[in-house]
Amino acid sequence: MNWIPLEAESQLRVIIDKSTKRPQVIFKHSTRCPISKMIMNRLEKSEQPENVDFYYLDLLKFRSLSNKIADDFQIRHESPQVILLSGGKPVYNEDHSAITMEDLTASV
Repeated sequence: MNWIPLEAESQLRVIIDKSTKRPQVIFKHSTRCPISKMIMNRLEKSEQPENVDFYYLDLLKFRSLSNKIADDFQIRHESPQVILLSGGKPVYNEDHSAITMEDLTASV
């Protein structure tokens, strides 16, 4: 898995812009949550689609950025959570044990 760290609001604009050319995934992860760690491991063991960029957001370090994502996209904050962006907007989101690479790939 080729995670791209998401650590600044300025990256969010870049991710939205990039999503007009290729899908972008944001994975919101709590480093203190065993469910979040389990989902992260599940994603890392799965085959990553070649045409998708995967961003990793550490919720404990960047809580305000996580809140901005929730506000900007009008998606209730959860942890763990994945948000798939395409065409500049969210087209899929899922949380907790429902997160699978198969569902993400099917939504691309």
